[in-house]
Amino acid sequence: MKIGFDAKRAFQNKSGLGNYSRDVIRSLHNNFPEHEYIMFSPEQKTNLLQDEYTKNVISPKTNLKAGKTYWRTFSITKDIIEYKIDVYHGLSNELPFGIEKTSVKKIVTIHDLIFLEIPQLYPFIDRKLYLKKFSHACKVADKIIAISEHTKKDIIKHFGIKEDKIEVIYQSCNQAFTQKVSAENSQKVLDKYGLKNDYILNVGTLETRKNALNIIKAVYYFNIKIDVVFVGRKTSYYKELKAYIDEHKMNDRIHFLSNVSNDELPAIYQNCKLFIYPSLYEGFGIPILEAFSSGVPVIASDVGSTAEIAGDAAIQVNPLNSKHIGIAIRSVLDSSELAQNLIREGTQRVELFDSKLVSTNIMKFYQNL
Repeated sequence: MKIGFDAKRAFQNKSGLGNYSRDVIRSLHNNFPEHEYIMFSPEQKTNLLQDEYTKNVISPKTNLKAGKTYWRTFSITKDIIEYKIDVYHGLSNELPFGIEKTSVKKIVTIHDLIFLEIPQLYPFIDRKLYLKKFSHACKVADKIIAISEHTKKDIIKHFGIKEDKIEVIYQSCNQAFTQKVSAENSQKVLDKYGLKNDYILNVGTLETRKNALNIIKAVYYFNIKIDVVFVGRKTSYYKELKAYIDEHKMNDRIHFLSNVSNDELPAIYQNCKLFIYPSLYEGFGIPILEAFSSGVPVIASDVGSTAEIAGDAAIQVNPLNSKHIGIAIRSVLDSSELAQNLIREGTQRVELFDSKLVSTNIMKFYQNL
């Protein structure tokens, strides 16, 4: 089979959709090398994927940003036909306009519909653009992959798609998180960012729905003395966090890390005391898998897909209740037995999201078409 991927996110995005795209590409290459994989990307080169996965790259014949955007949205269809693609997989919520006129089998992965569920978080123009792209992709796709049951329900609710057109295939996470980082390399990463061992960790963009403020409030309310580390890109929400931290004199305990590389992240996970992820809404919640794989106890939100992914392997909390969050943090810090039970449960839980299992499910999905 000749399989084409929309590889923009794999080539350009360091987190989120980029991680999903790279994990799919890597695992299919590794587990099913008998097929041919072709990357369709506005950029010809990337340092986010090893060369072995980027041997077949199709890019537009222009260096203009507008030209690249137009190619990916519209004229890429000509290249899909020219290269005789059997299956084209839009890895990040989109399929090009015009692809419905071709005979290629069309698959799109829908990650979340946050822009429809919590519209106030998005500018009006962005919402309109996303609505056009997402609804088109769902309409013209032969099949849709939803990365969680929660996302599947949202697709049916908002776009009226028939249930049998959608299949839930969970994603995996980078296998680097399962590899123990040496003490020497761990110390180098900790020294670089000025961290001590045994901190509370949260990973994700610093935005309202990630709910970092309630973590900070919980730490303050329960007078929790160990450090808290947030890893992720800052947005305007950071000002709200900083104001609370300054007001309550917590600057010595709260650390914000930006531009942490994928190579450094496993060490930051493995040296934390616990991982906390009280997000208000997620399509999946891949940091939960990264924490399970890293062998650390997890506290997660009890709503939506985070509850679905974490299952009984994490303490689930009401994300809107900072006292509830604080009680969960304190319970893990005060009980080594509870922490070890969570680690054990997380190690077992993450097997449901094994890279080989996920890639096998995706390949069966292609072959059934």
